Amino acid sequence: MHEREFRAFVSVAEIGRMDQAAKELGYSQPAISYQIKCLEQMLGAKLFTRDSTGARLTREGRMILPSARAVLALIDSMKGVCTPA
Repeated sequence: MHEREFRAFVSVAEIGRMDQAAKELGYSQPAISYQIKCLEQMLGAKLFTRDSTGARLTREGRMILPSARAVLALIDSMKGVCTPA
C-alpha cells in the first residue's frame, strides 16, 4: 500500500467523483482509478460502487475510511518532523 493510494481513496470518498478527485490531486482520472484498483486488490475488497453519478463507498470502504485518514495524518506528521525549518 502506498500513500498515493490512500490519498486517492480518501479524496474520492470525500468528493464522490473520481474525475474531480483526480483534478484536486493533480492526477489523471485513469491514474486515480488505477490507484483505487490497486488498493482494492491489496485489501481484497471493493471500496466503491461506481455509476454515472460518481462513486459511493461500499460497507468495506466506509469501514476503512477512518483508518486511511489516520494513516495519512501519521504520514503528514512524519513529514512535518522531517521538514527542515
